[in-house]
This record gives sequence, C-alpha cells and structure tokens, in this order.
Amino acid sequence: MRVHFIAIGGSAMHNLAIALHKKGFEVTGSDDVLFEPSASRLGNYGILPVQTGWYPEKITPELDAVILGMHARIDNPELLKAQELGVKIYSYPDYIYEQSKDKQRVVIGGSHGKTTITSMILHALQQAGINFDYLVGAQLEGFETMVKLSDEAPVIIIEGDEYLASSIDSRPKFHIYKAHIGVISGIAWDHINVFPTFENYIHQFKIFAETIQPGGKLIYSETDQVLKTMVDGLDVSIAKLPYALPEFKIDNGITSVIADGTTYPLAVFGQHNLLNMEAARLVCESLGIGSADFYSYLTTFKGAARRLEVVGQNENATIFKDFAHSPSKLTATIQAVKAQFPDRKLLACIELHTFSSLNKRFLDEYAGTMNLADEAIVFIDRKTFEHKKIEPYPAEAVKKAFSNASLLFFNEPAQLLDHLEGLDLADSNLLMMSSGNFGGINLIELKNKLL
Repeated sequence: MRVHFIAIGGSAMHNLAIALHKKGFEVTGSDDVLFEPSASRLGNYGILPVQTGWYPEKITPELDAVILGMHARIDNPELLKAQELGVKIYSYPDYIYEQSKDKQRVVIGGSHGKTTITSMILHALQQAGINFDYLVGAQLEGFETMVKLSDEAPVIIIEGDEYLASSIDSRPKFHIYKAHIGVISGIAWDHINVFPTFENYIHQFKIFAETIQPGGKLIYSETDQVLKTMVDGLDVSIAKLPYALPEFKIDNGITSVIADGTTYPLAVFGQHNLLNMEAARLVCESLGIGSADFYSYLTTFKGAARRLEVVGQNENATIFKDFAHSPSKLTATIQAVKAQFPDRKLLACIELHTFSSLNKRFLDEYAGTMNLADEAIVFIDRKTFEHKKIEPYPAEAVKKAFSNASLLFFNEPAQLLDHLEGLDLADSNLLMMSSGNFGGINLIELKNKLL
C-alpha cells in the first residue's frame, strides 16, 4: 500500500505515519512546518520529508490513499491535486476506522479524561498480556508510539476526540469510529469556535452514543448530571453502564482504592483520576480482565505525559505540569492537588491560548475555577492574541471573568518568569497548567532554581 500524508507533522498524523510504515506500507508526506519531536521521530523511520512545503507533484495516480491532517487547509495544493486525480482521500480518523473495520472497537470520549482513561486501559491490557491496537493522545511510558495498527490484534482502543476530522470533513472524529464499547467521561462545553452553543456541543455526544453498534455498551459517569440526563434520554439498543467514585483513602500523600477488602495504593491521585479509573475498569472487564487484576495492574500506572506530571520535588514542595486548559479540567486539577496535599499552599498558574479559552464570550465559564488556589495566576502571551487575531483584554477583564479579585495576570513571558522565580515554595506546591508552553518558559530550569 502507498499512502501520502498531507500535514504529516501533527501529533496524531506522524504517529499514524510511523504505525503504517511499521506495518509495511510505503509512506510519504509533506508539511509546511515540522516541530520536535515529530521531525526526529519521522527521521528515525526514514519518512521525514526532505524539505518543508507543499508539492503537488508528490500526488500521483499510483497512490492508494491520501491522509489529510486537520492542519491542512481546504485550498492546500496537494489536496487540490488529489481531488483532481480522484485519489481516495481520508481524514486520519477515517483511516483508523478503515484499518480496524474487522476489530472490536473501544472508543473513549468526553470533554475531559480521555487520554488518561485510554492510557489506563492500555496499561492494564499490556500488563495482562492481551494483544491490542490503539490510538492515544499522549506519549506513554512503555509504548514506543501513540498509534499501533496490526493485522493480528482483535481489539483496538481509540481515544475519541470530538473535534472535526479535517478541513473537508466536518464530522467530529469520534462519530467516525462506530464503537462497540463507548465511554463518555463527562460533558463540559469546549471548542466554542466549532460548537457555538452548549446544546450543540451536547448533541455531538448524543450522536456518538447513537453510533455505538447494536448490542454494544455505553460506559458513562453518572456523577455528571448533564451527561446522565443525555444518557437517560437515549433510545438505543445498547447496554448503559454507569460508574461513580470507588471507595478510597488518602494517607501520607498516597491515594489508595479499596475494593473487596483489599487496598491498592496508586501513583496517581485526584477524584477525577479515580473516576477515570472506574471507566477504564468497566472497559477492561468487558475485555476479560477482572476487577482485582485491574486494580493490581493500576498500582504501577504512573499517568500520561503532562497529566499532573511531576517536574520536580523535595521534602516539602512539588512542581507539577498539567495539560488542563478548559474550565472543567482546571477545576478538577486544582481540587486534586489541594485534596492530596491539604497542609501545603497551592500556587496555580494557567495559560490560556486556545480559541475557546480566549473568546471573551467563553471566558466567564472560568468563574470560580481557581478559588481553591492560595495564589492564582493567569497568563496569556501577548503574541497569542496577535497570532489568533483576537483583541487583547486587560487584567481587570480576566479577574472579573474568573470572579477572583486577587488573581495575578501576566501577558509577557519574561514578567511571568520573573514572578515565578521569586516564589517561596516552602510547604507549597506549584501547579503549571497549559496545553501550550508558557511562551517558551523552561520548566526544568525553573525547577532547578526553585527547588
């Protein structure tokens, strides 16, 4: 098979390219910009484009498929050439489905927790020695790539994003996979640039539930009232399996799950992660792993990259980085650290840089989300406003939206770094939250100065 990737450098795209290359496909690709680690990883497998840019001459009738990344615009010259020649064009979720039509498909959806739930399932299946394929949104310890596709594995575990498939396919990705087992972790409005109302956003999850194959299962958090109401209203021929918090305890900074009289100490913490674990447990039970084995396997689960990841620590302070950027994720992450370390101050910093988080109409969704922090900091890089062509707004607007008059606001990386380097972390935790990079601040260098 000969496949060409338009926008091969994306996180999911380059991993899919590697997976197909390892499967024996002839893989080529293009992109107008290639960042690390994508460039090095593609180079390691000999499929890094020789130069950046778009080259329509790469698109020939001999191609079996063109895989179109979300980064590629509708007027991309390679896309136009593929359409002209009639070459079959897939989005990456389309192609994942194409490669897994004959497998049992487990799809994890939800506004938050998708990556962690998927990662927990993968960890347990790997520990149990079960053969499986997967697509996950973060690099995991013990897994070389974020995508695996094979002919032998009978099941595939897919992290199902609700964002659009490609510039020419406006379906949310998780609608495409046609799950046999579906998970919804919760519904909290996001992607306002695509789903302008909360009702429209909720409807995407209803459609996802309706794409679950007859006789399949929907696993969902009954602690989310919006989600529970949606599920109660479904008219589908599938089993509905709710989950809630398990019995647990926190002792000396260690969270443990208690099940059938046995205590299982965990490396992860936070009620959101305990809920994630219960979703993963129900999936794994459906795949033949009993609860006792599942909890035993999860005692060695260290979490996905950038999900409450420890940057550094000493006896009385820890610096975490986390992917949290939406209001629900921000609230859950702050609550988790505060509950795990009740005797320490919490210094929390979030960078807003997605289209939704920067939209003034959406900003009020953050009201009260940082009130548990002893010091709350919001950072918006001035360049982000310029790049996204959004009118900048002052600190007062941010404080009002967050309903936090004592909140600190920075829009220059140097000013933020100067403030952070001046912090006293004695008996304190510093929580750095962003799906970006804080304007290029090196958190390892910051850790070395503070700890």
